[in-house]
Amino acid sequence: MIRYAFYDFEFGVLEIGYTDTAVVLLKPVEKINADNKPSVLSDLAFKQVCEYLKGQRQTFDFPYELHGTEFQKKVWDVLCSIPYGETRTYKEVAEAVGNPKASRAVGMANNKNPLMIVIPCHRVVGTNGNLLGYAGGLDMKKALLELERKGDQ
Repeated sequence: MIRYAFYDFEFGVLEIGYTDTAVVLLKPVEKINADNKPSVLSDLAFKQVCEYLKGQRQTFDFPYELHGTEFQKKVWDVLCSIPYGETRTYKEVAEAVGNPKASRAVGMANNKNPLMIVIPCHRVVGTNGNLLGYAGGLDMKKALLELERKGDQ
């Protein structure tokens, strides 16, 4: 059974969905839309997200599970291989999953990413470097990329 915890953070409210053993959802939301049941696991995930946002952490080590199609999981694996402070284009990610013409499908997989920030879909940009769609909004995407660029110097 999935339970939910909600935390205030610099981009509004962070929703963390979790089971007894793993985090399965992490995303900003407009408002609390379920029973708020924080746990040791959700507190740990939130703590690590806060450390990341302060520039004190580049990777996450709390337990999580990804649920999606095989293609989505391949895309999310590639996203996890993009180094902190770097970006890749949708086309480069499509090539990395073995389907160079799947740039739009990569964008849809990014849109379905259940663990924003942890699975760094914010590191994927347009071919010309433009910031394109982000479920947390382009302001959040820009802020995350700027944070990583500063921390990688």
